[in-house]
Amino acid sequence: MSEPATSKPPLRVVLCAPRGFCAGVVRAIETVERALRIYGTPVYVRHEIVHNKFVVDSLKAKGVVFINELAEAPPGPHPVVFSAHGVARSVPEEAGRRNLRTIDATCPLVTKVHREALAHFKRGRRIVLIGHAGHPEVVGTMGQLPQGAVTLVSSIEEVERLQREDGQPIAYVTQTTLSVDDTREIVAALRARFPDIHVPPNEDICYATTNRQEAVKAAARLVEAAIVVGAANSSNSQRLREVAEREGCVAQLVADERAVDWAALANVRSVAVTAGASAPETLVERIVEALKERYEVTLETITTTSESMAFPLPRDVRDPV
Repeated sequence: MSEPATSKPPLRVVLCAPRGFCAGVVRAIETVERALRIYGTPVYVRHEIVHNKFVVDSLKAKGVVFINELAEAPPGPHPVVFSAHGVARSVPEEAGRRNLRTIDATCPLVTKVHREALAHFKRGRRIVLIGHAGHPEVVGTMGQLPQGAVTLVSSIEEVERLQREDGQPIAYVTQTTLSVDDTREIVAALRARFPDIHVPPNEDICYATTNRQEAVKAAARLVEAAIVVGAANSSNSQRLREVAEREGCVAQLVADERAVDWAALANVRSVAVTAGASAPETLVERIVEALKERYEVTLETITTTSESMAFPLPRDVRDPV
C-alpha cells in the first residue's frame, strides 16, 4: 500500500543568518556562569543580565538572584554583576560605598559609547543621544555625565525642536540597538540642522544589530511573514520586527513557540525566522519544531554575512594565566 498523503499544508521556512546571541550577550552570560563557579551561590545580578526570560530563568535555576537595586544585595563575598546594558556612574559609586564586590558585564560596544560621550563632555560639547527613553542602555549612557549634559532624541520631530546654542560645539552618540534605517534619518536631520556636528569616529549601532537587520531585510523580501524570537523589552528584537514589516511582511515578535499567532499564518506559504541578539538558538529550534508539527516544512537559510567577534571576559572571572 502507498503512504497516505500528508494533510499538512506546505511551508517554506527561511532562517536568517546571522541571528541570535551576539558577542556581548555571550560575554555577559558567561560572566555570570563563571561567577557562580568561582564564588558559589548566590550571585546577584542587577536587572536582567540580557533581555530574555528564558536566559534569566535558566540562571535563576542555577542560583542567580536578580535584583532591581543594589540595596537588595548584602555586603560579602558574593558578587553583584552589572548587566550587558551598562549602568550609570552612580551605581558602581554606591557599590563602593557599601563595600560590595561587583563585576561589570557591560558590553564593550556600550562602554565605547560611554567613553565617546565622556570625551565630548570634556571638550565642552553639547551631547545629543539618539535612543529610546527609559531603555537601560540609555539610562546608563546618560548617567555617565552630570544631569542635563545629554539631550535625548528619538525622532526627527524632536531634532527639529532642539534649540541652537550659539558658540557651543555639538556632538551626537547613539544607542547601540537602534534601527539602522531610522537612525540614518535622524542623523541626517541632525546634520542638516547642525552642519558642524561632531559625528562618532565609528558607527555606534553595534555590528550584531546591523547584521541581524540586514539578514531579516533580505529574507523578508522573499517571504510573506516573519517570526522574530525575542523579548518584548528587547530593543534589537523590536527593531527586527519593524524591519520585516517595512519590507511588507506580516511580522510577529514572540518569546517562544507558545506565543506564536497561528491565525496570522493561516494563509501563509513562506515565513522567515530570526532571533534577537539576546535570544538563544534553542528557542529558534523550538519555533521550527512547532512549525513542522503544523506544516510540511521546507527549510533553508539565507546568510548575509558571517560573524567572528568575541570579547574578553571581565578580569574577575578570567582563567588564571
